[in-house]
Amino acid sequence: MWSGNPVLEQQTRRTAVPPLYTPEQKLRRDSTVWTIVQGVLAPLQFAIFVVSAVLVVRYLLTGEGAVAATVSIVVKTIALYTIMVTGSIWEKVVFDRWLFADAFFWEDVFSFLVLALHTAYLGMLVGGLGTERGRMLLALAAYATYAINATQFLLKLRAARLQEAAESARRRMVAA
Repeated sequence: MWSGNPVLEQQTRRTAVPPLYTPEQKLRRDSTVWTIVQGVLAPLQFAIFVVSAVLVVRYLLTGEGAVAATVSIVVKTIALYTIMVTGSIWEKVVFDRWLFADAFFWEDVFSFLVLALHTAYLGMLVGGLGTERGRMLLALAAYATYAINATQFLLKLRAARLQEAAESARRRMVAA
């Protein structure tokens, strides 16, 4: 769309990125309860992650607090499964796909790595496999992948907000 400002038009053509959401997807995103659910679960899961990571590192450094660290990892894994299930419902509502919608494809791919590592920890715990220290190191690897995945989602959220702000500014310029 032409704004009458040739510099803005040239910059827009050079930096144009497809929007994260179509107008219809944005309406569905904004009207579904699953957006609120994700908005509550994501910071809750992050808080659980921080507490658990501290407990795991404490155990690895001191050898103390194995039970607390183990319980925290199980709680973190339950939170992860919960956000994955509700996130796939959200994706179905917004994008009409249970997972791997174009807008979140790589985040979903990486989420499966996060899920696999957390699940491997649970398998080792329930099966009595490996040492306590080995399981804790696996939990740390799972947590590192979770931190990367959380960063992916935060960057995607920021990009969506920046796109929406740019679109709003563009509409104001056209209207002026």
